[in-house]
Amino acid sequence: MQDLLIGVDVGTGSARAGAFTPDGTSLGQAVRPIRTWRPRPGFAQQSSADIWAAVCESVRAALREAENKVGPVRVRGLGFDATCSLVAVDAAGAPVSVSPDGEREQDVVLWMDHRAGGEAEDINAGPHEVLRYVGGRISLEMQVPKLLWLKRHLPACWARAEHFFDLPDFLTWRATGSTTRSLCSTVCKWTYLSHEERWDAGFFRAVGLAEVADEGFRRLGTEILPVGSPIPGGLSAAAAAELGLEAGIPVGTSAIDAHAGGLGVIGVALDGAAPDAAALRRRVALVGGTSSCHMAVSAEPRFVPGVWGPYFSAMQPGLWLNEGGQSATGALIDHVITTHAAYPAMAEEARAAGTTIYALLNDRLARLAAGLRFPALLTAELHVMPDFHGNRSPLADATMRGMVSGLRLQAGPDDLAVLYLATVQAVAYGTRHIIETMNAEGYRIDTVLACGGGTKNPVFLREHADATGCRLVLPHEPEAILLGSAMLGAVAGGAHADLPAAMVAMSRAGSVLAPGDEAVRRYHDAKYAVFRRMQADQLAYRGLMAAEQG
Repeated sequence: MQDLLIGVDVGTGSARAGAFTPDGTSLGQAVRPIRTWRPRPGFAQQSSADIWAAVCESVRAALREAENKVGPVRVRGLGFDATCSLVAVDAAGAPVSVSPDGEREQDVVLWMDHRAGGEAEDINAGPHEVLRYVGGRISLEMQVPKLLWLKRHLPACWARAEHFFDLPDFLTWRATGSTTRSLCSTVCKWTYLSHEERWDAGFFRAVGLAEVADEGFRRLGTEILPVGSPIPGGLSAAAAAELGLEAGIPVGTSAIDAHAGGLGVIGVALDGAAPDAAALRRRVALVGGTSSCHMAVSAEPRFVPGVWGPYFSAMQPGLWLNEGGQSATGALIDHVITTHAAYPAMAEEARAAGTTIYALLNDRLARLAAGLRFPALLTAELHVMPDFHGNRSPLADATMRGMVSGLRLQAGPDDLAVLYLATVQAVAYGTRHIIETMNAEGYRIDTVLACGGGTKNPVFLREHADATGCRLVLPHEPEAILLGSAMLGAVAGGAHADLPAAMVAMSRAGSVLAPGDEAVRRYHDAKYAVFRRMQADQLAYRGLMAAEQG
């Protein structure tokens, strides 16, 4: 009978499940879509019931695929990861609406929801010690500003909610009935101080959430476990029936999706050796999807302005984590493509050819670049600033906006292809800016270990290697986020002794992409200088207009 480990990953648009052997071999994967509602600009909401139903369907399908391949299986452990979204449920476990329009089933404030901008600014105006551990400024994407928004704007929701979960912790609660929380979520998104093993009650009182402290943090979590720890009781009978599994299977304490991706790649052996402390100092895990996260770890805390953390033991036990990020990467590229005048015809062409619009655009770029020394030269006069949804790192300014310089009075397929390339490059320059900021505070990053949806695009990979000047390493298992989630189940179920052991046993490096030559480097240095100038220019424009907005 084949031992299996199940990993579940809930992203922005879908729930996925993967069935892996203890050595990290994938035997089955499945995906199911989940729905997002956008009732107003800046709002993004989901339904926990819809998410759980998609999780159950994907787990059943992945398990069937594995059984069809190898026959009878025994599931040793189950791990969950998800986006860092906020879930509200009442004392009976029923959804509590977070919608301004009161839709009952919409009980999830999606990570990318920007309703709490004012609350974040109010929090950042105070001299709160906990802000040192979120890069100096709390983000409106984090949970404390969202809680404050709910209290101010939806007091009935605030009063009725018995539990506020980060989505990864909601999934383990739904699977086990346990209200334990994960260090990963509480430290990274809720201001829990893991290095001191406490909530800062004074902070919550100072920002207007005194009830949370007065209740002893009951609604946020009082039992907080390290990532991958077995959750008491294991899989409940009710959840087992929904998932098609056996009751009692060990369930690991959850992780945020990006952090599961970090676990899936950052510990791989390179150059014949697993990473020691010096090697880890040179690595960053790039987890690219709708947004992008940049995960780096160190033995000591590094306070990097505009980069989240340092977080103790939030991803790898005993190590401090710094987390950079870009609020819109895959979402930005999709937006640029789908809003362009050439998109409808190209989308139909892709459909008729049985391919994707990304493949068509990549082929068109290759033709346009024929005869050039390298394809990036196509964008010498076209520049994009990618902060259409604000800047998460390292400027930590959600009010930043996108810019394009160099548009012409035409909008054909070639124009879309070049604009698409310039947008991918802009995303890569954002990664370079984050890496440079981390390196200024003691990292020596020269290796990017990449996973996620963006890494399936060869143009995305090439431009990131060339723009950053780093070697780019892909995982042997393309679905490294799912693999990282399965590692949580592996540790909880005793298939591996701890997370470091699981990382060594289950993850392996795949192909390695080196950056381009000296001419490529000089070109991207010049483009990056334009990128930084565009950031400065936008702030200058804001200053010029400030008096008129008085």
